[in-house]
Amino acid sequence: MKTIIDISNFITEEKTFVTIGTFDGVHYGHQKILEKLILEAKKTGKKSVLLTFFPHPRMVLQKGASIELINTITEREKLLKKTGLDYLIIHPFSREFSRTTALEFVRDILVNKFNISKLIIGYDHHFGKNREGNIQQLTEYSYLYDFTVEEIPAQDVDDVSVSSTKIRHALHAGNLKTANRYLGYNFMLNGVVVNGKKLGGKIGYPTANISIEEDYKLIPKTGVYVVKATINKNSVFGMMNIGNRPTVNGNYQTIEVHFFDFNQDLYGKKLTIELMYFLRNEEKFDSLDALIHQLKEDEKMAKNYILNTP
Repeated sequence: MKTIIDISNFITEEKTFVTIGTFDGVHYGHQKILEKLILEAKKTGKKSVLLTFFPHPRMVLQKGASIELINTITEREKLLKKTGLDYLIIHPFSREFSRTTALEFVRDILVNKFNISKLIIGYDHHFGKNREGNIQQLTEYSYLYDFTVEEIPAQDVDDVSVSSTKIRHALHAGNLKTANRYLGYNFMLNGVVVNGKKLGGKIGYPTANISIEEDYKLIPKTGVYVVKATINKNSVFGMMNIGNRPTVNGNYQTIEVHFFDFNQDLYGKKLTIELMYFLRNEEKFDSLDALIHQLKEDEKMAKNYILNTP
């Protein structure tokens, strides 16, 4: 897959099959659209193209609005690389671009820039200025500019429609099992290990404090999770706490990971933490001894989960 920043940098003589969207999460429903796009493009000797936007349109059009995305743009690119796409085009979204009409979008971008042969889009897709473009307009333009349009119906898992919104709700509720099932992979956090207060080491549970640079990245429900990271090409398991550490009078949220049977220096390293299982809610304990006792229980449960998970 080739990643291209800005539509203006994409030049092709070949015909393309295109899909458009945020694709936040690259979840089960997205994967179905991409599978279809890539398979059909290959069958007919065309190139598969995904056009996405960053920053997210709401970051630009609703300044100050709180937005939480399942993936950072870097995570999204890594996930899309695994699909077999030919091109990922990340176009910088701006107020000026938001004024592009549906007709201009189809004519100037899809037809003149992308040399489109077929557009495959998800259910109820809208585009262009004020989201005026829809499947009806796309169909009309497709006759005018000689390309075909296919709308994929809502994808279902166990009769529940998969959407990025539902995955976000599941993560906020601590329902990690549902979120990971819909995603088709373990939800991840990417961050740099920074210095903390080193309280964990004093009670026998040293932790790596993870700092996440992207303020739009969704942080799931506070609590204790079973996690996995790849460090020096080895899978390392552990347990992670997201929360304010009420037992030691913490007053801001931290993300701390204790890796089992591991004692390497991780300061300054960038880690990808995969969340495998939600163990329990964050609690305030009466004493450090009570906290240590609970951490031992958490460790037992985490190791048991790891042992019994394929």
